[in-house]
Amino acid sequence: MTLILISLAAFIATFIGGSFALRFRDKLHLILGFSAGAVAGVALFDLLPEAIELGTAYHSASTIALFVAFGLFGYLILDRLILLHTHEEDNETNAPRGFFGALTLSAHSFLDGVAIGVGFQASAMVGVVVTAAVLTHDFSDGINTVNLILRNGGSWKSAFRWLLIDASAPVLGVASTLFFQIPDAAIGLVLAVFVGTFLYLSASDLIPESHHRHPRALTTGMTLLGALALYIVINLVQ
Repeated sequence: MTLILISLAAFIATFIGGSFALRFRDKLHLILGFSAGAVAGVALFDLLPEAIELGTAYHSASTIALFVAFGLFGYLILDRLILLHTHEEDNETNAPRGFFGALTLSAHSFLDGVAIGVGFQASAMVGVVVTAAVLTHDFSDGINTVNLILRNGGSWKSAFRWLLIDASAPVLGVASTLFFQIPDAAIGLVLAVFVGTFLYLSASDLIPESHHRHPRALTTGMTLLGALALYIVINLVQ
């Protein structure tokens, strides 16, 4: 029941993000800045310590670090190959680019749901903190999905349809984890992979988006506030 409620929250967060992109676009840099700090904070303050604690019972510290690198560079390769990132100043309109970008964001939203399920397999605390990070990131995913479609010549109707797909993806991701159980020896390694992917998303996606056209001290402050907020939440939960 808890996972069902969480997956519905992820759906709502993504949908709200897309709605904000349609109505309050000029104010989104502050929210994206906070999201960047929150996602990085989860990776550094919760997932990484958990990956080390659970993983070093079965593997060396260097192996844990290697899987962090797999997550970071693996997602970088995936990102670059299918042209996920586009910029508003690009004048070129490319419908397939928008399609594949939205498809990629939806696929990542599915993996966000998997991350939540895996987090709860590790422990309830890890699951709760990962959920907090996923919800903040899903908000930005909704924003980016709408922007990708509209910037590349798609209609409002098409953007709304992709928003629904992206919002549904984490629900399916959470549901998928009900059908498999990760062995204890592998949970630390899986969490390490998510450390790498979360760091990549924060550094290459959320931070650049939050500073686009708004390179202001306030945005940077929001990023630091996001990291601090997650640090406080993680220590309170512990």
